[in-house]
Amino acid sequence: MANNKRALFQKRRLRVRNKLRKLANGKPRLSVHRSSKNISVQLIDDVQGVTLASASTLEKDLGLVGKNNVEAAAKIGTAIAERAKAKGVEDVYFDRGGFLFHGKVKALADAAREGGLKF
Repeated sequence: MANNKRALFQKRRLRVRNKLRKLANGKPRLSVHRSSKNISVQLIDDVQGVTLASASTLEKDLGLVGKNNVEAAAKIGTAIAERAKAKGVEDVYFDRGGFLFHGKVKALADAAREGGLKF
């Protein structure tokens, strides 16, 4: 049972995604990716296979380039909520990937909820 860290992460990510896919009912997926230097989020329509909106700390107009902290995650959450509302999307399901719902991921989710997204 010599699973490395990456394999365990992939296993956890697929487990979360498959559980959520059963409950989706055609709603778009709010997918989060967190790296050591940046955090990004995408609003994905899995039925059509397209990305509806995205937000990241790599975007220069948000002024968060290279920042990866709880405050930056909260700003990304509000940005994706605004962009989703502009596309007419309010109900989504939150795909945290293999990341724990804690810290930056939780801050992003809370900010997106305050911005008007329901999940």
